[in-house]
Amino acid sequence: MAQFETRLTALAHGGGCGCKLSPAVLRELLSHMPAIQGFPDLLVGIETGDDAAVYRINSEQAVVATTDFFMPIVDDPFDFGRIAAANALSDVYAMGGQPIMALAIMGMPLGKIAPETVRAILAGGAAICASAGIPVAGGHSIDSPEPIYGLAVIGLVNPDRLLRNSGAKSGDALILSKALGVGVISAALKSGQLETQRQSTLCATLVDSATRLNSVGHSLASVAQVNAMTDVTGFGLLGHGLEMCRGSGLQARIRFDALPLLQGVADLARVPYRTGAAGRNWASYGHEVALAPDLAQWKRDLMCDPQTNGGLLIAVGADGVANVLDALHTAGFERAAVIGNMQDGPPGIKVE
Repeated sequence: MAQFETRLTALAHGGGCGCKLSPAVLRELLSHMPAIQGFPDLLVGIETGDDAAVYRINSEQAVVATTDFFMPIVDDPFDFGRIAAANALSDVYAMGGQPIMALAIMGMPLGKIAPETVRAILAGGAAICASAGIPVAGGHSIDSPEPIYGLAVIGLVNPDRLLRNSGAKSGDALILSKALGVGVISAALKSGQLETQRQSTLCATLVDSATRLNSVGHSLASVAQVNAMTDVTGFGLLGHGLEMCRGSGLQARIRFDALPLLQGVADLARVPYRTGAAGRNWASYGHEVALAPDLAQWKRDLMCDPQTNGGLLIAVGADGVANVLDALHTAGFERAAVIGNMQDGPPGIKVE
């Protein structure tokens, strides 16, 4: 009888959105892509590193298309499928869109993984899609050295309610909907140095955050004062915040003490536990960030921490802040908070 590796994370060199190429490497690879011309109905392409592509069909409908996949961030196959699916759906929600269907993307190391494990991964993805009210309508699979799973997602959005990462205005408040620290928890779990009870508690915290759908993004598109939105994933809060700054031609001011952190993450970060991606992220964009002189390195690392299905980063006019926070809290994002603001200045971030 074949023997199979039961720990999914042991089959992969990375996990979750920490698998992403660094921002610097990605920019270099895309720098020679030909300019997209002759497609006036392509409302969003690769210009500002936004969350999904958007193509206008008519005055009331546009297609939102995205794909996202990665290697296991947890060992439970059902949870891995759920996390990967929720993360892929988030790109559509971050544009203000509503998903309508998904296609599965799967690569599995044949001979190293049990068929029932693969079925559990697929079932987890299908369960999240069902909770979002959409089908997994097909997909594609290959034999690969490491386990990979994710989705290609198609959605719809009204072009007049489309939210880009490039629409922020000076004076906008910055709201973060979820607490940070998924990457730190993942690194701690992989270390094998945690006692069993603490490991179980932290794993539950990670799964709860990473499987929570960002579907509230669709309703936020109807709030007139919301000017820009993106989701915080592999490049960390600073990386995705910088994309908003560059696209909007503004500077962001972020207060570290205002950032919501997952339970226990500050203590883990002080050890320090951190992912390799956090270091790669800082090396890619640290020159665009001004840190307070006394800011501890573990705090910097947390702001670079790759989030898997992280929260929404929302730029909203001052008169809409209360409404947006109320909508987020009502939708179950109890830790949603104002973390800073957008202001005039060269694109970049100042951290207080």
